[in-house]
Amino acid sequence: MKHGGRFVRSQKMTIVNGILAIVLILVILQLWLLVATTNAYLGDETGFLVPAALASALCLALILGLIRYLYGLDR
Repeated sequence: MKHGGRFVRSQKMTIVNGILAIVLILVILQLWLLVATTNAYLGDETGFLVPAALASALCLALILGLIRYLYGLDR
């Protein structure tokens, strides 16, 4: 339960574990995008390079937003 607008330690750990799981999924997605895009590029298929780069940039933005949220959680 929140005390004075702050989370207790057990709640913070639950939030951190959830964010860690989401970040792990996003990093695996980025790795898959890198492998798929590299494979397509080597096969002379360049049609989805830009959409894959945009998807990877979106994943990066989500990860950075989650990390920023974690730093704000400590304050």
